[in-house]
Amino acid sequence: MSTFGSTSDTLSPPLLLVERVMHERLRPAHNRFVYPVFCVRLNLDRLKDLDRWWFGVDRRCLMGIRTRDYGACDGSDLAVWMRRHLAEAGVQADGEIWLQTFPRVFGYVFNPVSFWYCHDSAGGLRALLAEVTSTFGERHSYLLTGPEGQAITSSTTLECRKQLHVSPFCRVEGRYQFRVRDTADTSFVGIDYFDSAGLVLRTSIGGRKSVLNRQSATQALMRQPFMTFSIIARIYWQAMRLWLADVPFFPKPQVSNAASPTVTSENAITEKKP
Repeated sequence: MSTFGSTSDTLSPPLLLVERVMHERLRPAHNRFVYPVFCVRLNLDRLKDLDRWWFGVDRRCLMGIRTRDYGACDGSDLAVWMRRHLAEAGVQADGEIWLQTFPRVFGYVFNPVSFWYCHDSAGGLRALLAEVTSTFGERHSYLLTGPEGQAITSSTTLECRKQLHVSPFCRVEGRYQFRVRDTADTSFVGIDYFDSAGLVLRTSIGGRKSVLNRQSATQALMRQPFMTFSIIARIYWQAMRLWLADVPFFPKPQVSNAASPTVTSENAITEKKP
């Protein structure tokens, strides 16, 4: 298996990722936390093949996804939606598209960020769509591509301007830097946020892959049956800690430029120095 998939992976199964989320604020008050989560990574062209009694697509189940949670949010075909945006951005990604996301657990979910991995026919990762959701119910998607149309590798740094009011403790300004590392057994995405004064936040999600099947899904649910509620509770708990630490609070702008289907295409990408 190649780093991000290959033609030999055409029949590769859906994945369950047992991961850890890390968040570290560097200033004006230091705050760091790490907590466990699990995600699924699904081939969008094969969603119909995933429907089982324990995993549902567009129906209530122990675990599953609803297509209206993503893309145009109207329940339309997600692969078609993504390929249209790739074509509009001039991205040559004619291979598989995989969605990595928190699944709905007993019908409920909150996804701070979902990642769409867009490959070419040879298996190279040509684009990463980061679909960000705020606790205010707004979403924005950042379409990130490699330098001069090249494939994204573990040494590529993807950069985009911040467009969405995500946290009341950060203004809508500055930029994000993304790093992606995938192997046959592991996954990692790192996101650093910079404002006008420099690096403010370091975040990452990473862990180990396994095949998504009844056994792995049951084990994940037994370990974290209330994952959705714990994610939301932890967000508000950490917000309270920042508020108590007198970190400046910035109210949500009255007029948002981040409508649900908005996709921002970014090509400001640099390569890490050896």
